[in-house]
Amino acid sequence: MAYNLCSSPSSLFHDLPSISSSPSSSSSSSSSRKFKLRNLSSSSFQPSPSHSLTLPSKTLLHAPQVSLHEPIPEQVPSEGNSSSSSSSYKSSRIWVNPRSPRAKQLERHSYDARYTSLVNVANSLDSCNPSPEDVSLVLKSLGDRVLEQDAVTVINNMSNSLVVPFVLSYFQSRIKPTREAILYNVTLKVFRKGRDLDAMEKIFDEMLQRGVRPDNVTFSTIISCARICLLPHKAVEWFEKMSSFGCEPDEVTYSVMIDAYGRAGNIDMALRLYDRARTESWRLDTVTFSTLIKMYGLAGNYDGCLNVYQEMKVLGVKPNMVIYNTLLDAMGRAKRPWQAKSIFTEMMNNGLSPNWVTYASLLRAYGRGRYSEDALFVYKEMREKGMEMNTHLYNTLLAMCADLGLADDAFKIFEDMKSSATCLCDSWTFSSLITIYSCSGNVSDAERMLNEMIESGFEPTIFVLTSLVQCYGKAGRTDDVVKTFDQLLDLGISPDDRFCGCLLNVMTQTPKEELFKLNYCVDKANPKLGSVVRYLVEGLEEGDGEFRKEASELFDSIADEVKKPFCNSLIDLCVNLNLLDMACQLLDIGLSREIYTDIQTKSQTQWSLHLKSLSLGASLTALHAWINDLSKVLESGEDLPPVLGINTGHGKHRYSEKGLASVVESHLNELNAPFHEAPDKAGWFLTTEVAAKSWLESREMVTA
Repeated sequence: MAYNLCSSPSSLFHDLPSISSSPSSSSSSSSSRKFKLRNLSSSSFQPSPSHSLTLPSKTLLHAPQVSLHEPIPEQVPSEGNSSSSSSSYKSSRIWVNPRSPRAKQLERHSYDARYTSLVNVANSLDSCNPSPEDVSLVLKSLGDRVLEQDAVTVINNMSNSLVVPFVLSYFQSRIKPTREAILYNVTLKVFRKGRDLDAMEKIFDEMLQRGVRPDNVTFSTIISCARICLLPHKAVEWFEKMSSFGCEPDEVTYSVMIDAYGRAGNIDMALRLYDRARTESWRLDTVTFSTLIKMYGLAGNYDGCLNVYQEMKVLGVKPNMVIYNTLLDAMGRAKRPWQAKSIFTEMMNNGLSPNWVTYASLLRAYGRGRYSEDALFVYKEMREKGMEMNTHLYNTLLAMCADLGLADDAFKIFEDMKSSATCLCDSWTFSSLITIYSCSGNVSDAERMLNEMIESGFEPTIFVLTSLVQCYGKAGRTDDVVKTFDQLLDLGISPDDRFCGCLLNVMTQTPKEELFKLNYCVDKANPKLGSVVRYLVEGLEEGDGEFRKEASELFDSIADEVKKPFCNSLIDLCVNLNLLDMACQLLDIGLSREIYTDIQTKSQTQWSLHLKSLSLGASLTALHAWINDLSKVLESGEDLPPVLGINTGHGKHRYSEKGLASVVESHLNELNAPFHEAPDKAGWFLTTEVAAKSWLESREMVTA
């Protein structure tokens, strides 16, 4: 084989940004310079001031500066009548005939052999004791005349952060570095390998005390260490120091800082840097993209997560498992199970195998999004693969089952959870199970689960007591509802809007003669609600719009998410008590405040009433109001469209055998209305203009 006497190794600092700008070309004059084989083992060199710190690869060191990108110099002495004193030698690859009798001798003096010996010294230092004596003993092998580049090479190949301070001190006592910052930079790199940020900060202080000016590599090394130590605030701190030392970050450092600022919580700065990165086409890594996706997700900007993902693919950055798992987690938070499903399919098509984090993210996404079939399939697959479930994942499944009425699945999951050696039931576990029993009206099992919860050391929460109120209400046990309310107060828990909504819903299922018992609870839990309920239960006179005024004040005082349940229950109560006028007033309040939206739609060919989001009583009230509106249209001489439709949706209530469609159909039959269920559109009842007009006119005649 041929030996390369002057070849350059890979960069000594290849994982950090370049110290200086691009090197100037050196090829133009290389042909005029000649090497003499007899000089290759000499011990001095002729410097050239024309070189920058970062030299082209495959060149010898002939500059007074020391660069991490340069190979170890082969020092060439000047000869008496030689022209080498006025010109610097340039490196070149010298081919040596392997059959030459001098080949082995030249190999021993080649760069590769020398570099290998320095690496061996570094390895010996890594395994020695951290003391000046032991370090000196190892470094004696370098001889008395230590070269600066030898020191750089040795330290750069070390990994023992406890020993390296003694090595640095040894070299500083024996050489006068032309660029001492480089010695410190490779020392900092060793500390980075050991993730010792405190030691790096001490070395930085020592640099300043010795009058050594830090450069870009100094800061980028410290910043990257802070990043891998998961200390983003430290990374930000060191980044913001750079300008005070006259250092201008390069695009690699800026890219790293997008991740650091994002993790440190400075979202605005991270996004500003990201915008700049897109404009200036910086190269970003998958870690930075992952942080951006997570950052958008935590901010609730889930479309931003998807935009970053798409931009990443456009830039040619291949998504890895971390990216996919971060996206799946974000889509779970967004309750977008359909997008989580699409992302997972893409991940599988790209040849990546799901890990525990993937399955956990999918399960959360499907569970929160109420994709029961998909969630249960993921759960089954996790168990088949022997993957551990945690309490949070079990609770996610149980909460989904409680919301969807999947009692059998919930009980099986609960048994699996209890048999697990690593998962313990918590208050959320019992809360979901009590909810399932309660919504089914299964009082004995709900009480049994409550007792098991208390025996496990958990006090009933407001969610548990809310479920119990619902359970006792379904069972018609009004006195137990009152006892549960008193228990809530005894525990020092303040009734929230959801608890009050549950009380209100129980009133819609309670016989008229027992409503006064619940009136006490409602009035104590929410006086504004109690005031409105008294108008209905006690038959108070409305006065001059007082009922409407107090109902409006109630809706102004409660959270948006409970306004529709409150309005539905109040209207249901009105219908039960045959207070149609008050029911219509509440419906009108709901429409004017956009608690109910898109109930009616009109086109040239069809007018429709949509009742899917309304309770039974609210649906019947809206139906009567719509029929009255149709009668007014006829009275005004306007024409009806060719088709009239009522959309009730289809299917049963999750905890009831009674669906809205059957109730509306029964009521339409009572009214003798000409609406008939559409055979090709489930949940729709349709009639023609002619039939509707005839029926409305007959109603007017009967009324008259």
